[in-house]
Amino acid sequence: MKVDPAQLAALDLRDIHEPALPSLWPPAPGWWVLGLLLLALLGWLVRLGLRAWQRRRLRQRVLQELAALPATDDCAALIAGVSALFKRVALRRFARDQVAELTGSAWLEFLDQTGGGGQFAQGPGRVLDQGPYAPAPNCDAPALRALARAWLAKNL
Repeated sequence: MKVDPAQLAALDLRDIHEPALPSLWPPAPGWWVLGLLLLALLGWLVRLGLRAWQRRRLRQRVLQELAALPATDDCAALIAGVSALFKRVALRRFARDQVAELTGSAWLEFLDQTGGGGQFAQGPGRVLDQGPYAPAPNCDAPALRALARAWLAKNL
């Protein structure tokens, strides 16, 4: 079957054209949802990172403060400094009504329960009970510092 060129010209046919590429904007609804989910995930990760950074910075400051306490020759100042540092950390870490009113042996028991392992009631930490009130307290300063560092590491 032959086609007459005159008939084809009369039909006014045009060549096939490909459709235009789809536009990138605005994106489909699925992309909007994915973008929002990624944004929420990014916000959550930033929040976790900020909390970890704050905890690390707090831990460094507390350990620097412990290191800055007086050396072995001044037990009274060391005992007072360790006691104040423990109280501040405990008030930050635990419920205020659980910690604020503790003194004496109850305070030492609390310290043992929260990471002391019996070293406050029976070990070098027992000087925290009567040491601040003694005229010339005797203490094992290196052992007290090591115990304080261990307790702080568990509670920071």
